[in-house]
Amino acid sequence: QVQLVESGGGLVQPGGSLRLSCAASGSIFSMSAMGWYRQAPEKERELVARLHSGGYVDYADSAKGRFTISRDNAQNTVYLQMNSLKPEDTAVYYCHMIDRNGKNSWGQGTQVTVSS
Repeated sequence: QVQLVESGGGLVQPGGSLRLSCAASGSIFSMSAMGWYRQAPEKERELVARLHSGGYVDYADSAKGRFTISRDNAQNTVYLQMNSLKPEDTAVYYCHMIDRNGKNSWGQGTQVTVSS
């Protein structure tokens, strides 16, 4: 059983920055990949950034150059640094983990609103 708890969402003006955190606990030793998805109203949930256990990172095209995913192994925490935020980044952001057996775990989500 894996528990993922997100924090760091909020309201920010266009061009601003936010850092999301995801603290993982439980059976995380079999992690294959961990990252962030987002879902805007009336849209499908989409990948934002993902960090694989081997160190490979992939980003959505919309996130490249603006967002950075990182991991603190000692804290079992994954971060998403978001810079140059745009109104279209407004969404609920979900932390996600998939283990080596293909089992998915999700956090409860944190709202990010980019608005002036």
